[in-house]
Amino acid sequence: MMHSALWPALEGFSLSASLIIAIGAQNAFVLRLGLAGKHVLPVVLFCAGCDAALIAIGAAGFGSLVAAHPMLLRGIGVAGAAFLLWYGLRAFRNAMRPEALIPSDVEAPGLHRVLGTIAVLTLLNPHVYLDTVVLLGGIAGRYAPPQRVWFVGGAMLASACWFFALGFGARLLAPLFAKARAWRVLDITIGIVMSALAAMLLHDAFTRVD
Repeated sequence: MMHSALWPALEGFSLSASLIIAIGAQNAFVLRLGLAGKHVLPVVLFCAGCDAALIAIGAAGFGSLVAAHPMLLRGIGVAGAAFLLWYGLRAFRNAMRPEALIPSDVEAPGLHRVLGTIAVLTLLNPHVYLDTVVLLGGIAGRYAPPQRVWFVGGAMLASACWFFALGFGARLLAPLFAKARAWRVLDITIGIVMSALAAMLLHDAFTRVD
């Protein structure tokens, strides 16, 4: 029994980790909050909770429903690209103001605004649905219900481990980011990543979606 449950759990964990652990808009935002030490717990709980909900929805059989509505994914992609472009431009602007990048002087926005931002970064990225609902959900559907629960649990655990490590582990980098130059480099990197992701989302929306 344990052996039959172990493999689905390990597969779910490894697949989920391979999809989540990448430089992206959501991860960059969590990293920046972690470095500033602001609103880390609610943000990582939100990110892990969203992934868990989407993985569960996909495992319940809704992956085919998402895949069958390409226009919905196109709309999400265009809206997400617009927000990412705006966020990237703001990061470039921050990089031009070194006096505002010293950690002790950084003032994080209120919790509601932070959660609103992470919600947009998470839910307006169509790849989130393709990765969690369609891909992970589709693979989970290959298993019988008992093993499927273990696969889903492993996938959810990988997401939770990653976001908690990213958010709270960022403190280990605090000495490095005690210099304004490091924050400038981070913001430039975030700006490039956000702009590239915006271009990719627009490309996918108008070329891969029929």
